[in-house]
Amino acid sequence: MEGHTFKLHSAEEIGWLDCALLYKEHAAKANINIEVIREPLDAYWSNVWLKKPFVSSQLGGRVSEDWMFTLSFAAESTWNDTHWKHERFNKLLKEARAELNEPKRREMYVEMQRIVRDEGGSIVYMFRDWVEAASSKVKYGKISGNFIADGCRNSERWWFES
Repeated sequence: MEGHTFKLHSAEEIGWLDCALLYKEHAAKANINIEVIREPLDAYWSNVWLKKPFVSSQLGGRVSEDWMFTLSFAAESTWNDTHWKHERFNKLLKEARAELNEPKRREMYVEMQRIVRDEGGSIVYMFRDWVEAASSKVKYGKISGNFIADGCRNSERWWFES
């Protein structure tokens, strides 16, 4: 890696370039050279993501290990950022879905996480802290627990009351 410069493509999105520049700064301390390439947000997902070899990306958490692993790391997933394929990981992923013994299933997910950590292609340098606020003026019905902002449907399901 010495003498090589990695091109990190990052969208002009709030916080993304700051994160990329901070990552570059810390990588430099380990003699890893990174050039941050600014990419316009309006074309990022169609022209950069899944097309360039080193990109910034983000994904909100999901309610189950299966959902997160399937979306991000399954060989057949269209959102597999690194195009990573791992035979043992994919076998465990399918087996864990059918496993009824919770401690055994948990250990399968732990092994999958180890495989991703040790052999996967993603660099996870942070976990975003999602903060949501409440007001007595905002009304809503039953809130979905499957994703942030009421399943990303708060603009449809919530209303203001004076």
